[in-house]
Formats: sequence, structure tokens, C-alpha cells
Amino acid sequence: MKEKFTIGLTGGIGSGKSRILELLKQEYGAVIIETDAVAKKLEEPGQPGFAALAEAFGDGIISEDGNLRKDLLTHMVFGNQETRQKINSLIHPLVWDYVKQQAGKGGFSILVAESALLLENPDDIFHELWYDYTARETRIHRLMKSRGYTREKCCLMMQGQPSEEEYRRHADFILDNNGSLDTVRGQIDRKLQPHFGRGISSR
Repeated sequence: MKEKFTIGLTGGIGSGKSRILELLKQEYGAVIIETDAVAKKLEEPGQPGFAALAEAFGDGIISEDGNLRKDLLTHMVFGNQETRQKINSLIHPLVWDYVKQQAGKGGFSILVAESALLLENPDDIFHELWYDYTARETRIHRLMKSRGYTREKCCLMMQGQPSEEEYRRHADFILDNNGSLDTVRGQIDRKLQPHFGRGISSR
């Protein structure tokens, strides 16, 4: 039986988690779960997240075609901490139930679940929590360049996420993602090689 290693990868918006996920997938054969994608799936008609949101906020959040009015939900959440927390309390447990199910399956050596809001280790799913650290100004620059956000929008989005101190306090491993791709690769290799060696995807 293969040794299994589960990682919860977290970090604020614009921190570059996607390139870390790509490295882990391509060079270590990691199974990747992006929790935002899982949440979107759970919010489709007929799924438990859809039912939970409709019950909490009423039929007004359902469009004529039977889907959730994501524009309305976004408007409700933006700048409203109480509503954001309520939605998270409904959807996040469902997401982690899904991740736990996947982690319980075989056929992989490394599984990585990515979430910007992961501070605790839900149900002890993960062997380690990794924090993707990138300086605030670097994150703002990346978001303005890649997504066309204004500086104001970047700052508002960051305000709704945990602080760097909170991320660091809960992390088992801090990955510095301010430099080149090779620098990031080196940190991952040093972390995982003692357990797996390099290139386990080709085994």
C-alpha cells in the first residue's frame, strides 16, 4: 500500500497558490482539490449547498432558470461580514465532508486541498497545513496585472481574509512564494524528498 500524505494549502488571494498546485501535480503526482470548485458544485440545483442557501436566504436568491443568483449572493457578501460568515457556515462543512471522503480513498501518494480560508485542520484530514506566503504588495500587483482589479478592490478582498499572523500561527510549513519558480520548487523538494524522493509521479 502506498504511503499517503495529505496537505491543506492555504494563503490569501493573489499569493500564487495555483503555481504551487501545478508543481505538486506535475512533479509529485499529487491529487489536487480546489475547494472553490467543490463549493460551486455543491451549490448547483439538487446539491446540498443549494438547498442550504435557499432555506437560509429564501427563494429570492434563485433565478428563473432554477440556478442560484450568484450576482446577488456576491452583492450580499461584499463588505458584509455577518452574511459572509453565515454562508461559510453552511457551505464549508459540506466542502470538508467531500475532501475527507476523497482523502479516505486510495490510489494516491499526495493529496492537496487548497483553500484561502483554511486555518484549522477540519476533522484532522491533513497531515500538515501549508501556508503560501507572498508579500501584500506583490499580491496586489499580481491581481491588478492578471485580473484587472483596482488597488481598492484588492485591498477590500484582502480585508475579508485572515491576516498573515493568523495564517502563520496555524501553519505547519511556510512556503515563501515571493521569488522565482525554481525557488519555490526547491522549497517543496526539500520538504517532500525525505518522505518520497523526487518525481514520484513517474513511479
